[in-house]
This record gives sequence, C-alpha cells and structure tokens, in this order.
Amino acid sequence: MRLVVVGAAGRMGRMLVRAIEEEPGCRLAAAVEQPGSLALGEDAGLLAGIGRLSVPITDDPAAAFREADGVLDFTAPAATRRFAETAAAAGLVHVVGTTGLSEDDLRALRGAAGRARIVQSGNMSLGVNLLAGLVRKVAATLGTDWDVEVLEMHHRMKVDAPSGTALLLGEAAAEGRAVALSERSVRVRDGHTGARVPGDIGFATLRGGTVVGEHSVIFAGAGERIELTHRAEDRAIFARGAVKAALWARGKPPGFYTMADVLGLSDL
Repeated sequence: MRLVVVGAAGRMGRMLVRAIEEEPGCRLAAAVEQPGSLALGEDAGLLAGIGRLSVPITDDPAAAFREADGVLDFTAPAATRRFAETAAAAGLVHVVGTTGLSEDDLRALRGAAGRARIVQSGNMSLGVNLLAGLVRKVAATLGTDWDVEVLEMHHRMKVDAPSGTALLLGEAAAEGRAVALSERSVRVRDGHTGARVPGDIGFATLRGGTVVGEHSVIFAGAGERIELTHRAEDRAIFARGAVKAALWARGKPPGFYTMADVLGLSDL
C-alpha cells in the first residue's frame, strides 16, 4: 500500500515514516510539509532516522496524493480539513489522528467521507480503544449515582485540552449512558462551584514534563470507586495503529470509520 505522510517533519510524522517502513506490504510514497518548512527537499527517511528512502519532502499534497493509496494525517484541524478534500478528490484512504477537532471539523470530514474512506480517532492505539469500549460498557451498567471523571496528563508542549483521547473516553461514557456529551460535559471547575450535578461527566487536565499520555476514567460511587487507566509509554503505538487502520480501510467502501471499527470493538 502506497502511503503519504503529511506533517512528515514533525515528531509524529517521523514516527509514521518509520512505522510504514516496518510494516510488510506498505511503502512510503510521498512526504508532505507546509510551504516554507526548513525540511522541504530533505529525504524523509534520513529525517526519520532510518536511512535514505529517496522520498524528498514536498509542499504539494495534490501531486503527492495522486501517486498514493492512502494518507496518514496527525497535523492540525485546519490542515486536516484541507487534506480531507484533497484525499476525497483522489479517492484515498485518509487516516486522521489529528486532535483538537471541533464539531464543524468533524462534519467536514463526514462530508468528505462520501468520496473517501476516512478513519478518525482521538487515539490510534489498541489499548485506548479497548479502554473506550470498557468505559462504554461500565457506564451503561452503572447508574447516574456513580460519578464519572476523566483525568488526563500529557507533556508540556501539548496545545489542546482536554486531549482527543480524553474526549474519546468521555464520548464513550456518554454513549453508555445514552446522553450527549456536549450537554453533560464539565470542563472547568474554579471557585464556589456548588455540589456536583448527578449525571455530569467531568474532565481534569494536567500538563508537564515529557509524559506521552496517561488517561484514567474514574467511576465514583457511594463507598467504592472503579478506575480504568491507560498509560502510553511510546508514541510508536499511535503510528503503528494508524498504519493498521490504513491497511484495514483499503478494501472498504467510502465512509466514516473509527478505530473501534478497525479493531472490531464496536459491539463492546
């Protein structure tokens, strides 16, 4: 499968290049960066630390996509929307690991999925998506007298909060309770907030150091507590998951998919 990495000079971009080369049946077709990037013209393999691949980094996604079967995208919301249109025009698989997507961004991706196979997730790891399935199940089993809190910590350089993974887990809890997260989400507590409202899903965000990613979903009842936790120790898990998603989606019809579909966890 011929894959393009967009944002190829970034930390995740370099990991995606390495993951493609490690996966049998895949090869790097092109690598894309934004205009003006100092990495333009550099060999993507050398930049990723795996040796020369004879794939120079370009700022022309349309030309890159014409020579590919899929694109791996861990960039930024505005860039992802542009890439979605270009990928849809070429009929590609578009794997989206970009975080910080708004409802408008997701609507745009679903629109593009009429012509492309889009796999979108706030987290591409097997462990996190299994955790989301467990959260959905526990939330459906327990009543609203059990409080739900999502706690996450990431490195000091992360720019969006709550993390895409925290929102993925919050959505899983909301789905389990058959409510809309947008109506029951509590993102900030400060000052005299009053008592906690039953049924709300709370979020707490920590930032510091070099933490790759830690997420816990806490179900707190009267006299007992359940905590489900995932700790990411290597960003390579996200890159490997993205390549797995691209391979899975290659033979699928156009549509909007998630990692739960890729991993067969939709019924959990």
